[in-house]
Amino acid sequence: MSTISLDKVIAPAFYPIHAAIRKGEAQEVVLAGGRGSLKSSTASLEVWLTLLRRPDCHAVVLRKVGNTLRNSVYAQMMWAADVLGITPYCKATVSPMEIIYTLTGQKVMFFGLDDPGKVKSIKMQRGYVGIVWFEELDQFAGPEEIRNVEQSVLRGGPFSLTLKSFNPPAAARNWANRYVLENKPGKLAHHSTYLTTPTEWLGQRFLDDAAHLENTNPIKYRHEYLGEVVGNGTQVFDNLHLEPISVDQIKHFDRIYNGVDWGWYPDPWAFNRMHYDAGRRVLYIFGEEERQKVRNQETAEIVKKWIDPDEIVTADSAENKSCDDYRAFGVRCREAEKGPGSVAYSMKWLQGLSAICIDPERCPRTAREFAEYEYTTTKDGEPTNEYPDADNHHIDAVRYAMERVWRRRGR
Repeated sequence: MSTISLDKVIAPAFYPIHAAIRKGEAQEVVLAGGRGSLKSSTASLEVWLTLLRRPDCHAVVLRKVGNTLRNSVYAQMMWAADVLGITPYCKATVSPMEIIYTLTGQKVMFFGLDDPGKVKSIKMQRGYVGIVWFEELDQFAGPEEIRNVEQSVLRGGPFSLTLKSFNPPAAARNWANRYVLENKPGKLAHHSTYLTTPTEWLGQRFLDDAAHLENTNPIKYRHEYLGEVVGNGTQVFDNLHLEPISVDQIKHFDRIYNGVDWGWYPDPWAFNRMHYDAGRRVLYIFGEEERQKVRNQETAEIVKKWIDPDEIVTADSAENKSCDDYRAFGVRCREAEKGPGSVAYSMKWLQGLSAICIDPERCPRTAREFAEYEYTTTKDGEPTNEYPDADNHHIDAVRYAMERVWRRRGR
């Protein structure tokens, strides 16, 4: 087997992912990105590299539809074998569709989930299946289908690694886009674009096509080449930025606002903490809590852990008694003024900000609500100018928290 420098085949953007897999720090890696981002190339390389380190381990590679395997992941795995110099030791067949690494007998097996019975019936004479790669993750039915496969295939071995790669769909509500935002022990999420790929690996034609689309259709460019969740034209917040907010940033936040939306069940009680940079007109949301079937005294204690004693919490005025309870429990709680037109005005104020920055790790539910919030549509699918009163608990908490700012500006 020839020796190859990995920095010649793995792009720098993926070095942290490669290191985490090699050290055994990642059980699951979600690779999202646009065209030319090398997510599938990296996944195929990591499958082989992991197999070479673990000679008792086998791999399963999946797509939703079986007849797409040969020209996609099967060809991709053969490419990776060639790049790594192990093609002379690979026996490849298409019926059954598999690649055998002849030095150890390890297999890479390919299946489509349009015939799920084949996956459930996998039996290995020697070793175990420790690696599963789901390509085009968003094309699968949803997290339950993925979970069922993992539970069926990843059994009996001391090691497991799941790779999930896809181009993010435009709609924020797509289950795969939601899945990326979910925190889970051992899970790493990575986003890459062609801009993080060495230009000599792409070729001038690719770069020219990307530049042309950027100039002629910026939204399509952002979706196809940058892998951004651009929405279907009905999203309310075009100024949303889902990005980490560091501890150092939070230490320097000096204009803090807190908001509460009351709830019990099925609607939750929601709390948010944020900073507003008035000069730059940027809102930073860095704290959230959410509970169901929890009494006011308990939620008041949760809030008190977040705030200083002299801070104000603005809450929904629809429950005056709850606001009274908070004051009795030592929280400086004021009722939101609300009134005719307050929802529309506060929403437009939020939409008019330069940016709404939400840390998706610190505030996953808030990030999801803002990303998925869309205008209501007619029966023909045409968007209206109405804001739906559903799945907006943290949005309401943010509106209440910022009321003192947007009302002042509206006068």
